[in-house]
Amino acid sequence: MTIPTVLIVDDEPDLLDLADLTLARMGLNVDRAATVQAALAKIDGRRYDLCLTDMRLPDGEGLEIVRHIGGHAPLTPVAVITAYGSAENAVAALKAGAFDYLSKPVSLEQLRTLVKTALKVPGDVDRHRPGGVQLIGESAAMQQIRTKIEKLARNQAPVFITGESGTGKEVAARLIHELGPRAGKPFLAVNCGAIPENLMESEFFGYRKGAFTGADSERDGFFQAANGGTLFLDEVLDLPMAMQVKLLRAIQERSVRRVGGTAEELVDVRIVSASHRDMAAAVAAGQFRNDLYYRLNVIDLRMPALRERPDDIPAFVAFFINRIAGSGSATLSESALKALVGYSFPGNVRELENILERALALSDSGVIEADELNLAPAASNGADGVAQGGELPLQDYLDRVEREKIVQALEQTKGNKTAAARLLGVTFRSLRYRVERLGIE
Repeated sequence: MTIPTVLIVDDEPDLLDLADLTLARMGLNVDRAATVQAALAKIDGRRYDLCLTDMRLPDGEGLEIVRHIGGHAPLTPVAVITAYGSAENAVAALKAGAFDYLSKPVSLEQLRTLVKTALKVPGDVDRHRPGGVQLIGESAAMQQIRTKIEKLARNQAPVFITGESGTGKEVAARLIHELGPRAGKPFLAVNCGAIPENLMESEFFGYRKGAFTGADSERDGFFQAANGGTLFLDEVLDLPMAMQVKLLRAIQERSVRRVGGTAEELVDVRIVSASHRDMAAAVAAGQFRNDLYYRLNVIDLRMPALRERPDDIPAFVAFFINRIAGSGSATLSESALKALVGYSFPGNVRELENILERALALSDSGVIEADELNLAPAASNGADGVAQGGELPLQDYLDRVEREKIVQALEQTKGNKTAAARLLGVTFRSLRYRVERLGIE
């Protein structure tokens, strides 16, 4: 078996010696360079399994090395060493294609973890891994999404996934995890909008026994549970400001402190976050911290709405019918499929699944016709809209009116569910239930 070789680029002899000794004890070969030009010459002369470079070198920036490797040796992961507190450099390196980063002073434990993770990066990801999650459809939009996910799976940069509710943001996050070096470790999905504010710190970071009333034993938080793997923060813009500060520190320091504890615990977690809302707009409105925005939104991935890729609807139909009722149990008539392809799907993929599940449950034959789909007609304004609503089944009409009112309230309150609930005259819990039932988020 070939022993992996790591190239270390730094002009500080002490750091070179320390990294060389640490990696040698891990059974790795080490090559050194002290300048950008020396590093580029070595990279062009042979293949390395990993490159670790300082950001500031006597004849240039480490970003030159990152970009050179991206263009000439894209399968070689490269990590950068940044000055303490230099978040801008770390983000710039990740956007340029760096696998990960370390901050000075370099922690040997973090160095070993980074190296172990980097050397597991697959050279050619398997998009058809058995038993894994999958993205349905072969449209041009989905081909682009798959290509980007495969690239994202090779590094450790934080990813922010945008898209309407029901577009498959969590599926994309799981694929980024499954196709990368952390595949054998935990993937933990957390809905940030569903955690009571007074429990957030203990849920994220864990707590010590006796930290508060009811803390009868020590408990891990999300970061400890996802250690070595991926932490998916869904609806991350719902985090209150106080929690945003604590999350930023955990990401920067790569360590957490349990509630009631004093010691810091190192954690190795990749952060992938998502929201149906615009993060930049939330920052501009003062609802989200600017520094956390730059930490989470290093690379963005937009999931297209189902109406933007109607060519994929037949594939989704076949997939859902097979999953709900079994292969060969039912089919859609030509008119029914045509109706689905022409429908706008405000609830996206989740709404399509619900429509098919209802149609299969109510159908008396093996062929589902267009009128059995109970698709809502296109919304219109004024009295015409009310008249069209009257042609719907009562429950569908009520759901449509309720959805419109809730969406309007959320738009008025810029996505603040507590304020929207007050505006609608319902409890927060009641609003959250309705939002989930109607597939609004």
